[in-house]
Amino acid sequence: MGATVWNQALNFTGLQVLVVGGSSGIGNGIARAFLDQGAEVEVWGTRANAQDYTGEPGSDLTGLRYRQVDVTRPEQVRRDPPPPALDVLVLCQGTVAYGQKEFEYETFRSVVDLNLNSLMLCAAHFKPSLVARRGALITVSSVGGVRATQGNPAYAASKAGAIHLTSTLGQAWARDGVRVNGVAPGLVETKLTQVTVAHPERLAQRLKGIPVGRLGTVQDMAGACLFLASPLASYIQGQTLRVDGGRTL
Repeated sequence: MGATVWNQALNFTGLQVLVVGGSSGIGNGIARAFLDQGAEVEVWGTRANAQDYTGEPGSDLTGLRYRQVDVTRPEQVRRDPPPPALDVLVLCQGTVAYGQKEFEYETFRSVVDLNLNSLMLCAAHFKPSLVARRGALITVSSVGGVRATQGNPAYAASKAGAIHLTSTLGQAWARDGVRVNGVAPGLVETKLTQVTVAHPERLAQRLKGIPVGRLGTVQDMAGACLFLASPLASYIQGQTLRVDGGRTL
């Protein structure tokens, strides 16, 4: 890789990027990072239009194309044919149910449907678009997929499944020219983690288990995604990078 390529490795000018779950939180941070690096970025979310996110903490849709899609419904994902070409697909959709609700079958199934099954639905739908550009598919799972998460069996199982799906698709699609990798965030302050970060004593206890001594940020996750989507990661395939401040060491 020559010097010019190194210098331009994180330049995504003109490239087409889709971030599913990019309306808020980690997904929004990822979408904005690609936008800042010159990409044309579309995000999918659950609300009717972009204006419905106005004032929402952790959500800034300025400059992003927005589309409402329920990715647990195949007919919505497939309602339009995939675009002729797509350079980067980031699958960042996900949810969690607290209060022991994930031990109830219906809740377990709904969490797994969003956190795992919809990943395969979206990946399969957009595969031809990624093949056309020898693009990159990036999943966003969690370190909860490599360690037990007390009280959240559906979240843990689905994130573990997402990690293994990433490695399996990476192996299967490599010869088609599609690079498939993932990011497993540690503890990041978003609306899904308020059950921890909004309680000082609970947060302090969690921080004791993070060697770098701080929460992760959406920018930390976005940086990892930019790297995995760039030529710098051209020989990385089927891997999930733990971006957790050392929490799982």
